[in-house]
Amino acid sequence: MAKKAVKKYVYFFGSGKADGRGDMKDLLGGKGAGLAEMTNLKIPVPAGFTITTEACNEYFKAGKKYPPGMLEQVLANLKKVEKAMGMKLGDPVNPLLVSVRSGAKFSMPGMMDTVLNLGLNETTINALIKKTGNERFVYDAYRRLITMFGSIVMGMDRQRFEKVLEEMKGKKGVRLDTELSANDLKELVEEFKIIYRRGTGEDFPTDPLEQLKKTINAVFGSWFGDRAVKYRKLNDIPDNLGTACNIQSMVFGNLGDNSGTGVGFTRDPSTGRKSFFAECLINAQGEDVVAGIRTPLRIEELKKRLPKAYKELDTIYKKLEKHYKDMLDIEFTVQEGKLYMLQTRVGKRTAAASLKIAIDMVKEKLIDKKTAILRIDPQQLDQLLHPTIDPEAQIKVIAKGLPASPGAAVGKVVFTAEDAENAAEKAGKVILVRTETSPEDIGGMHAAQGILTARGGMTSHAAVVARGMGKCCVAGCGAININEVQKYFTVNDLVIKEGDYITLDGTTGEVILGEAPLVTPKLTSDFGIFMNWVDGFRKIGVRANADTTHDSEVARNFGAEGIGLCRTEHMFFEPERISAVREMILADDTDGRKKALAKLLPMQKSDFIGIFKAMKGLPVTIRLLDPPLHEFLPHTDEELRALAASMEVPVEKLRARNKSLQESNPMLGHRGCRLGITYPEIYEMQVKAIIEAACELSKQKVKVIPEIMIPLIGHVNELKMMRELTVNVAEGVQKEYKTKVSYTVGTMIELPRAAITADEIATQADFFSFGTNDLTQTNFGLSRDDAGRFLPYYVEKGILEDDPFITLDQSGTGLLMKLAVEKARKVKKNLKMGICGEHGGDPKSVEFCHQIGLNYVSCSPYRVPLARLAAAQAALKEKTKKDFSKSTV
Repeated sequence: MAKKAVKKYVYFFGSGKADGRGDMKDLLGGKGAGLAEMTNLKIPVPAGFTITTEACNEYFKAGKKYPPGMLEQVLANLKKVEKAMGMKLGDPVNPLLVSVRSGAKFSMPGMMDTVLNLGLNETTINALIKKTGNERFVYDAYRRLITMFGSIVMGMDRQRFEKVLEEMKGKKGVRLDTELSANDLKELVEEFKIIYRRGTGEDFPTDPLEQLKKTINAVFGSWFGDRAVKYRKLNDIPDNLGTACNIQSMVFGNLGDNSGTGVGFTRDPSTGRKSFFAECLINAQGEDVVAGIRTPLRIEELKKRLPKAYKELDTIYKKLEKHYKDMLDIEFTVQEGKLYMLQTRVGKRTAAASLKIAIDMVKEKLIDKKTAILRIDPQQLDQLLHPTIDPEAQIKVIAKGLPASPGAAVGKVVFTAEDAENAAEKAGKVILVRTETSPEDIGGMHAAQGILTARGGMTSHAAVVARGMGKCCVAGCGAININEVQKYFTVNDLVIKEGDYITLDGTTGEVILGEAPLVTPKLTSDFGIFMNWVDGFRKIGVRANADTTHDSEVARNFGAEGIGLCRTEHMFFEPERISAVREMILADDTDGRKKALAKLLPMQKSDFIGIFKAMKGLPVTIRLLDPPLHEFLPHTDEELRALAASMEVPVEKLRARNKSLQESNPMLGHRGCRLGITYPEIYEMQVKAIIEAACELSKQKVKVIPEIMIPLIGHVNELKMMRELTVNVAEGVQKEYKTKVSYTVGTMIELPRAAITADEIATQADFFSFGTNDLTQTNFGLSRDDAGRFLPYYVEKGILEDDPFITLDQSGTGLLMKLAVEKARKVKKNLKMGICGEHGGDPKSVEFCHQIGLNYVSCSPYRVPLARLAAAQAALKEKTKKDFSKSTV
């Protein structure tokens, strides 16, 4: 009987040849795929191997046990590494040290674990000292290993080690780790071993293989660590991908002044400018740069001190960018003058940088326009709409750090991630101030308006994560001295306490006292160029939800092709109008209601004139009154008494009327078209205001395209009745004005029955607009006002992949939409259909709307650019799929 083949779990790279490739991110993770690709490109990479994401997933499925054959493959590949490097793990003469790093498919900077210098023990320490003649370097490496192994693998508090290190520096009267002598570090190692034993109940392991196995387990385990889970949730990364684990030969940047380490980007990640953007440290290990432990030097220092290594680095980064056709994030180490590349991956960047890089690379003929469009995350475009500090404002700059992530932010100072998250839950705006951020701060960084750190550089954890989030960040602000225990920081004699306001300018690196005024940014020419490309590929239209002239103008400036939803009830809440609305509600008969509505008519007409002018030549879909009437009445005794006095009516009458309007379930009650049917005078007034506005502008040669939308239709006869009312009023107004206006009458599909009977409803409609907010709640049987209490739990537990009020539920609500489209277009082939719920600005939902053949999506004005891009990407993905299908036939 043939032996069952063992799955390949381990992929080797080294000596100019790798088992894997750059396109194997799913299996090798981004880091492993990058190492394999660089090796195949004959770029100097220390030998190593990658344990696959499949092994990680199977490890968890088996109750944290390695899958069959994995450990044997690890040991076999370790031998290959030893051969390639000419060293051996644990060897008493020529010992090999290795690093163990996580590496998921998608970059998650700092969210999972890394351990360096594995393989050190008393035997290998002596061998390394003899080999390098550098006792200080060896003990520096050993104290780092104990710290990382203790905190990452064994779960100890890292501060227990850091505190002793700081005490040692204080005792010796030095500021930097590099100023400690070999004897100082030797003493430190012995203290660290004691701390380790007290914290774990066991001695620090001396067997290199035991160190390796425990660290592999820790790296796998970090996939489900709190910070990694939170990061994935924030960035919509699935939990089932798993992480790869990269074991790689150590090279050392802390061997002396002819060694160093650095992190860089092939272009500026903040602006997108085509220039090498990197930082380095001499005589240091990589963690010192990434973790912000020391404030790094500009890359020009490497050019001065180690010119040969810099020249090779310059050649390699250009070669990699040309090969990958994208801006890359790289890590490197120089060991005694020799350059080694430790990582390459697509670099995180700001939205402005993304646009500039995409446009420049098209101009450079590295990529085409389609690739450029598919490369930009639609959600990133929101970053371009962040505020900046008013240039006319008088501000007091109290300190300046590095401009790590652009934009501006105002908020109260907090000193912990937990405080930032708590404040955000209460709608508070805060600035998170830290000595340096760590991956554990991810929740607070997300909750804060901006981030300020005293240490770290442009490639520190705070900078990289803030840029990815689109958060304003000022890093490495050495002028501030933070007291995290008593919760204040000082700048010279100035004391800023928790709760005090400060402003950050992430573009200049300035820290400003108090609340500076912010202004909406002006979009660059790059934005216009890119959006023109986008519009050349998308097939589905993009409109905006807007209720005012201002919103309409903003929408048009952002490229909206019309108004997909104008909510007339929002116009009723203005102070000078609400009294007329309340008078209408309290009227005892039709004549009383008409009298009150007559006061509202000119106000509504004025609103429509403003909106029509702003959207000149573009369609405007106006939804007639939708919410139940009780929403317009006050509810507390104090408010009722005040209203009764102002309206000169008995308070009891007002209270009784209020009570009579109360409903057990108002969202399914007397609202929408049901109001229009029982109180037709309300809809008559609104239609009259719409058509009068259109007629007046038409006489002024302003092209107006009104679309009158009847809400909450569940039965064709409701729409038939409301259509007749609308047409009768509209025709009467046109006769009065002696002007013809082209208008249409349609409905919202927001009830399951409307979707199921869409073929019947289509006979009375000129257009459909899917009201997916109500359609979602009536389909699920959820109240969207109350579901927030438990829906996050559903998403967290995997019951639902997404909150259905944020991303369209394609298999439920989406199926109803698809059915409605198919049934309606059998009756009217060219019936115009769109979507006007909040889903119109969600990229996944936009793609679904494209797939089912809607004519347009409608969203809030500031999300119009996002929807335009998502629509273009949907069209390009569809074409790619079709082209692939043809090529495989």
